[in-house]
Amino acid sequence: MDFAEPFVRYFLGIFFLMIGLQFSGRSLGLFERMKVSYIHYGRRGSAPWWHRHTFNVFRSLILVICLARVVVDLDPWLGVFDGLYIAPVLLLGMICLLASFTLVNYFQGYMHEDWRSGIDPQQKYHLLTEGPYRRTRNPLFMAVMLGQFGFFLALPSVFSGICLIAGVLVITRQAREEEKALAEMFGDAYEAYRQRVPRWL
Repeated sequence: MDFAEPFVRYFLGIFFLMIGLQFSGRSLGLFERMKVSYIHYGRRGSAPWWHRHTFNVFRSLILVICLARVVVDLDPWLGVFDGLYIAPVLLLGMICLLASFTLVNYFQGYMHEDWRSGIDPQQKYHLLTEGPYRRTRNPLFMAVMLGQFGFFLALPSVFSGICLIAGVLVITRQAREEEKALAEMFGDAYEAYRQRVPRWL
């Protein structure tokens, strides 16, 4: 445990910093080249708007806390679960985070020009039903939830538990909103796909 604990502290700080830099860099690069924002909040006060802001608040908190933990002992304030704070659990959390990162990038790459963060009413989407979409309608959201679970394991605490619960609630609600938009866009074709493939697994 003596080796794993500081290693995981540094890992979480660097990991979430790199996630933020990668997402920002990709979004800015796409905007510079395509002259269109790939991040869509939706109408002010709408469900997607609230989902995006809730997600941003928790993402910012996670980044600040993980960076601060590198130099300050915040664990008593975070409500760390000592029984879970053991090397195998922490390492499993890191593995889940790395798997989530890899899968999110794979699914975004697979979606290619159809990838957006949020619902873009101007985008001419294709209905994706092959590849990872053959077995689940929301592979990207599942990968994100894997990362949220990995964070809980890598920092088992009241704080990360709240982040996990809030994250899963926001994602499941956003999935329903995006499926409504797809149903409006594709009509019967989407309904046939929805009947054939489950929302999750």
